[in-house]
Amino acid sequence: MNDRQPTGATTSRYFFRKTTSMSEHVLVVPTTLFYELGYFQGFCRDVDRYRQTLLAPENVSFRPRSEVEKDPAFKQLIPYMIFSHTAKDGTTSLFHYVRGKGAGETRLRSKRSIGVGGHLSAVDLTENGTPQDVYREGMLRELREEVVMNSLFTEKCVGMINDDLTEVGKVHLGIVHLFELAEPKLASNEPDLIESGFVPVTEMLRDLSGFESWSVFCLKTFFEFEKSSEPLDRPSATC
Repeated sequence: MNDRQPTGATTSRYFFRKTTSMSEHVLVVPTTLFYELGYFQGFCRDVDRYRQTLLAPENVSFRPRSEVEKDPAFKQLIPYMIFSHTAKDGTTSLFHYVRGKGAGETRLRSKRSIGVGGHLSAVDLTENGTPQDVYREGMLRELREEVVMNSLFTEKCVGMINDDLTEVGKVHLGIVHLFELAEPKLASNEPDLIESGFVPVTEMLRDLSGFESWSVFCLKTFFEFEKSSEPLDRPSATC
């Protein structure tokens, strides 16, 4: 059976892995493509090097999440949104939370995180939408589902995350978006995003042991300068 043929039920031109189950189908790319574009471990600022090709129609497919969570031959693309606020005195704080016991990704439960986001699903498809459209719609859906934001903001896509040193990281690839909020008016909209709120970056950097690895990469890359008088303009990884 050729599992890269589209099912008859979809009007999309993207490929679905045929299955008799009713499991969620998520957007994935071949891990080999990530290697071809330039493998890295940790954080990479050069997002333009990856995103356009990763989201090209010929490279994406939708496969059962239950299968790809255990298959490192594919990387699930994850929008990872970080929310920052800088006070008048120059103090930068980040929204953070703890992943509760009902969090979808069981391997990250009880971990602290500064990133909000999730899988891009087949529900994000539109009839004539491109993979870029799917990505954007999926990111905004995750935003609406997980938090309530009542502030003006600017948004910028700032990098990529890969962590092959953890089991969950082996099957995911993060695309990081930094939201700069005019006011720290953001709250959890999910019962499994617990102990949430804005915390000064300097406080977070004192103890990174409870954070998931993706958050550690981002904190060290963008905010470690908070501990010194001069900002650092360097990535924390090999890219």
